[in-house]
Amino acid sequence: MSIWKKTFNLDELNSARKNTLVENLGIMITEFGDDFLCATMPIDHRTHQPMGIMHGGASVALAETVGSIAANLAVDDSHYCVGLDINANHLRAVRNGLVYATTKPIHIGRSTHVWDIQIKDENGKPVCHSRLTMSVLSK
Repeated sequence: MSIWKKTFNLDELNSARKNTLVENLGIMITEFGDDFLCATMPIDHRTHQPMGIMHGGASVALAETVGSIAANLAVDDSHYCVGLDINANHLRAVRNGLVYATTKPIHIGRSTHVWDIQIKDENGKPVCHSRLTMSVLSK
């Protein structure tokens, strides 16, 4: 059974990134299922820190992007979700290529959501593990 309360497709999700941080970082929503959403982000000059590895803030931006999109798809049209808290454990350095983020809900409540986000490298090795808490608000 699907957790999504809205009808959507990948083209619609990715067109909403125009002129945003999401577009600037090259984040793309790539896949979804009944209870998960996936995205990719390139590791290049846009996402590097001065030592030539992925910036921790880029990991957090990817995690918040995929979790926030998922949360907003999991509420009805009379509500919207905004970030309340995020934490991230940076596990492995990445110098180039793509990273892959997958989010699944830990808790979908009336006033809050908690989302688990796992970011992996091209070899499937963990890069970052994040938890995002979203506040559910009435429009």
